[in-house]
Amino acid sequence: MQLKQAVLDFLRQLSDVRLASAHTVDAYRRDLKSFLALTGDIPLAGVKRHHVQDWMVAQHSAGMAASSISRRLSALRSMFNTALRSGWCECNPTDGIAPPKQPKRLPRTLPPEQTAALMRATTASSEVRDMALLAVMYGCGLRVSEAVGLDIYDVDLRAAEMRVHGKGGKQRIAPMPEGVCQLLGEYLQLRAQQPDGTGQTEYVEQAVFLNRRGGRLSARSVQRMLKKRALFTGVDSSVTPHRLRHSFATHLLAGGVDLRTIQELLGHASLSTTERYTHLDIDKLSGIYDAAHPRARKR
Repeated sequence: MQLKQAVLDFLRQLSDVRLASAHTVDAYRRDLKSFLALTGDIPLAGVKRHHVQDWMVAQHSAGMAASSISRRLSALRSMFNTALRSGWCECNPTDGIAPPKQPKRLPRTLPPEQTAALMRATTASSEVRDMALLAVMYGCGLRVSEAVGLDIYDVDLRAAEMRVHGKGGKQRIAPMPEGVCQLLGEYLQLRAQQPDGTGQTEYVEQAVFLNRRGGRLSARSVQRMLKKRALFTGVDSSVTPHRLRHSFATHLLAGGVDLRTIQELLGHASLSTTERYTHLDIDKLSGIYDAAHPRARKR
C-alpha cells in the first residue's frame, strides 16, 4: 500500500468508524499532509525512522512550536498504529521517537477590570448578540467552538443551564449565572423576530448565534469581533476567546472555587489539565509575599 492511500483510509476510519468530529479529521489531515510533502507518495513499508526524524527536524528549523510538532507526531503515530492493526504494514516507524520537550507556559488571562471593560456597550450593529456571546464564553467558560456550536434547544433559560457539546463528542451541562441568562434571553427574544436567512421567522437555522446572513456564526468571526471590541474598549488587543475561558477559570479559583468543580465546569477530562491554573494563584501569592514579608526583601 502507498502512503497516500494509507492516509486516506485512516482519515476515513477516523470519520466513519471512530466518529471523530470534522474539526479533528481536518487537523489530522493537515498534519499527515505535511509528512507526505516531505516523503512523497512512497510505499507504506518504505517509511523508516529517519523519515520521521527528518520531518521533525525540518519543522523545528521552520520555527514550529514544540506543542505543534508533538501533535503532528501523535497524528502520524496514530495512523501507523491503525495501519498495523489493519495489516497494511509490519512496523511503526514512530516507535521510540519521543516528542520534543515543551516549555511550561501558564495560561494567559485578562484581569477582572479588563473583562468588565470588554463588556461595556459599543456601537456595533450586532451589539445584543455580541454581549450575549461574551457572557456565554466568559460566564460559562465555554470554548469558542462550544459557544458557536450551541443550538436553540441546548439552552434552558428557566433552569438556567445549557447543554454543551465539548471535545470528542462529550456533552456536559453548564450552569448559567443570572447575568448570562439576562443577556442571552434578550438576544434570543431579538433573534426570534429576525428571519433565519430564508425569509421565515421560525427556527429554520438551529444555531443560537447567527451571522448577518442568518447562518451559524463561525469561530473566526468571533475572533474578529473580539479584536474590534478590544480596540474600541481599550482592552489588551491580544485577547482571544480562549483567554476568556482561561480568565473564567482563574477568577473562579481566586474566588475560592475548588479545582474539581472548575474541572467539571471547563469539561476537562483530566484534573492535571485544570491544575495549570493553580500556578497562577501561586504566582500571585508569591508577589504579595515578596512585597509584604520583611524576610523576602533583598539586602
